[in-house]
Order: sequence, then structure tokens, then C-alpha cells
Amino acid sequence: MSASAGTTRNIAMKGAGYYSKATTGAKDVIDNAAHLIHDAIDAMDLSGEGPITVSDMGCADGGTSIGMIHEVLTRIRAKAPDRPIQMVYTDLPRNDFSQVFQNVHGLTDLDGYADDIPGLHVFASATSFHKAIFPPESLHLGFSATASHYISEKPGVISNHVHMVGATGAERDAFEAQGARDWEVMLTNRARELAPGGRLALFNFGIDEEGRYLGHTGGVSMFDTFSEIWSDFADQGIITRDEFVNTNFPQCYRTVEQFCAPLKDEESPVYRAGLRLDHVETRVVRCPYERDFADHGDAEKFAREYIPTLRSWSESTFVAGLSEDRPLEERHDIVDRYFGAYEDRVRQNPDGHAMDYVHAYLICRKA
Repeated sequence: MSASAGTTRNIAMKGAGYYSKATTGAKDVIDNAAHLIHDAIDAMDLSGEGPITVSDMGCADGGTSIGMIHEVLTRIRAKAPDRPIQMVYTDLPRNDFSQVFQNVHGLTDLDGYADDIPGLHVFASATSFHKAIFPPESLHLGFSATASHYISEKPGVISNHVHMVGATGAERDAFEAQGARDWEVMLTNRARELAPGGRLALFNFGIDEEGRYLGHTGGVSMFDTFSEIWSDFADQGIITRDEFVNTNFPQCYRTVEQFCAPLKDEESPVYRAGLRLDHVETRVVRCPYERDFADHGDAEKFAREYIPTLRSWSESTFVAGLSEDRPLEERHDIVDRYFGAYEDRVRQNPDGHAMDYVHAYLICRKA
């Protein structure tokens, strides 16, 4: 394995509130499917004593889920008026947790909820969801959206593309195998942590039954565009060909069959740990910036508003792909030029550009 293949330590969402402001589509994904979580809560037995623990895993700055979490905690409080509630936000150590708490406590332009829920205690854990986070049988409701496509390590490089959706042969097989291992480990950890009768709500980027995935729903393919522009930079000598090859998203997009396999296989450690699949469906949520463009028709405005949502989650991948022999300022300058080139492409020919969200929605319970 090359030095670039194994590391994901530099991957992070942009902080200081940038992520939630630039990813309104991710909030739409959560809000539009909140009823699935409400139904799960209604089916739970929350009688008893001791704290009820809720978690948002892979939370970024917490802004995209804040409305749904407020509703969920209010619903739990109504159902269990006397039990303390622990709300635990988790993400990687590089995450901007200060922004999480500013959002939750109403110190930003988002509607915080910390003072609205009696008996609420808010915490954070800088622990990857690929690892154990909670004590056994202590988690009552686990939630994660638009996060579990990240794998724990890159199993190699993709020589002709920047994402596994564009890989072929052994290179794609390696990413799918790593994705399967990580998915099983993550589910097994959550199964052990869930209290009996607890629920897990996972809204995952994936590949739906029609072969659609994020930014690839019939128009201009977003990941292909990422790869084409980065390859053009290599051809122009702005980056080296090795830097192009070493720029790979540490992600695996899974099919519905791949998502469900360890939850249905009675011999899998996930199933043996008691996790059961209650519900699965796929949905496409339209890109809000492309939707607005259909109304206003201003290509300049569309390009200016669309690129930040791509940049909010992808920038660190491109920075990490560049040689560490380059000064950090130079690496950031190259990435600025890169997203400028993407914006120019959208501005000049906006038709077909969109980051439609394609998710698989799973609700699981601890038997």
C-alpha cells in the first residue's frame, strides 16, 4: 500500500459554519425523512430509569440536523418526561466542535434548542463511527446522515479517476471490499452499543436501483467533472500526474443490496449482535441550487452559489492529494484555482450541472 493509499487523517468538512451554510441540500435530506425517525421513536419503549442517549454520528457542525434533532428531542421528552436526555454529537478529531455548540446554544443564525428541552445534557465525542463510541447497551437512538460512505482507510489508489464510482476492475473491487468491511464493523459496534429496543436511523449516500448516485442523476456527472478538471491540471503541469493518481475520495457508495446484506445474513456478526432491519428505501432529493437556477435563470448566480456546496466536503481531498513537498499555501492556491475552473465551467454552460442527493434510508432496531 502506498503512503497515500492508507491515510484519511486529513479529511474534514470545512468549519466555522461553512458546511451547514453551503449544504442546504443535506438539510433537505434529513428534514424530508424526519418522519421515519418519529415513527421509530413512537415504536420505542422509553419507560424505565436512567438517561436516554441520542447521538448524531458524523455530525459536522450540527447545522444540517439541528431542526430534526430539536423535533426528536421534543418528542422523546414528551414520551419520557422524567428521564434525563443525553445528546451526543460525534465526528473526527479535526471536526469544528466549537461550531456545533454555538449552533446548539443559539449563538449563530440557526435556531438552537439547548434551552428548550428540560433535563437535556449535550456532549461531543471526537471518535470515528468506525470505532466503539458508547458503553454497551447505553445508546437508545443513533442517527447518521450523509456520513457513513466514508471508509476508515483507502485500500489503494484509483489511477484514472478521483472516486470509486469511476474506478474499474481490481481498483473498484478494493474500495468495495473496504466499504463492506467498514460497514459491517460500524453496524456491529452500533449493535453492541444500542440498548435493547433501541433504534438506528442511517441516511446514507449510495447507488440506487437505477444506478444513480450523488451528482449523477442524468445530467452532467459531478464526480466525472471533478476528475476531468483535475486531470486537465495534470496535463497543464499545474499538478503532477502522481498527484492526480493520489487524489482519491476515501469513500464507498454502496447499493441497497450491499447495505442490507449484513442485516439479513443470520451468520454475520451484525445479525448475531441483534441488529435487525425494519425499513429501507431510496430517494433522490433535488439539488436546491439547480432548483433555484430553474427559477431565476442567472448562470453567474448559479455558479457562484453551487460551487461552495461541492467545496464544503471535497476540498480537503484535493489538498490531501497534493505533495507535502509543496508549501501549504501553494496547495491551497492550487485548490482555489481548481474550484475556480469548476465555477467557470458551470457559468459558461450551466445546463445539466446539479448535485442531486441520492440516499438509502435505513431504520434498524436492536432485538
